[in-house]
Amino acid sequence: MNRSLPGGTRGILHARTGLERFSIERREPPAALAPFVANFWLLRWDLRGRPPHRQRILTRPSVHVTFTSYLAGGATRARIAGVVRDDFVEEIHGEGRVVGAAFRPGGFRPFMDAPVSTLTGRFAGVDEVFGEEGLALAEEIFSTADDHEAVERLAAFLTGRGPEPDASAAKAAAVVERIAAWPGLARVDDLAEDVGLSPRSLQRLFHEYVGIGPKWVIRRFRMQEAAERAASGTGVDWAELAAELGYADQAHFTRDFTAAVGTSPGRYAREAGRPAPEAGPHAPEAGPGRIDA
Repeated sequence: MNRSLPGGTRGILHARTGLERFSIERREPPAALAPFVANFWLLRWDLRGRPPHRQRILTRPSVHVTFTSYLAGGATRARIAGVVRDDFVEEIHGEGRVVGAAFRPGGFRPFMDAPVSTLTGRFAGVDEVFGEEGLALAEEIFSTADDHEAVERLAAFLTGRGPEPDASAAKAAAVVERIAAWPGLARVDDLAEDVGLSPRSLQRLFHEYVGIGPKWVIRRFRMQEAAERAASGTGVDWAELAAELGYADQAHFTRDFTAAVGTSPGRYAREAGRPAPEAGPHAPEAGPGRIDA
């Protein structure tokens, strides 16, 4: 396993508060998995004697395989998380960890016998894709106390599945990278022309390999960029940012931001720079989900 990666926070909303409640570490995949896996990640928290923490995530267009364990009571959960269309909230409490693999967009398709879109918006048990071997892997990871050894076991399992190189998976990943690098992109037709595909072929590629349409991916990367700018602690000219992200007007940008993040850009900018209060007994209920920055 290669060196640790910096723990980036893009997509973790109110990251300053979150990182006071949990720690996250990412590790590069071995060379054999690099075409498929973006990184392996470890999430740890110790909230004993403190209220639960509810973390909101602006998710990415990727599949995650996660193994969650709580030290008190021994509760465990092993599952495959498809792309989450809407906002996502996860609650953590007590003490525990998550061992996860974040797949590159398109990278999970070679591991399964169906389009990645069949996983979108839902969580599947690890046995749905990996069978009894997946359940055995979960038991190994849950019984392994050392975090890095647990990651090594997950990496070895995926390497042992022996996925063949897939040109379409590589194409899907390249197109998503192009979207991420093009903040002002607004139209799927412009993207299709840029990457040399017809709009219909692009839609089919994303359905099969990414799990969600290119329009959603375009919007999501724009919102992640906007949220990161808002949380930077520096003054933001919202009209200028809206234009930079390809919006015809600031009002449309504000509506999209509020729908994705849950609050207006200005309010998010004010709140992101200061810690939030501890969650109390009257805090809103969290939805089912995962933490996977």
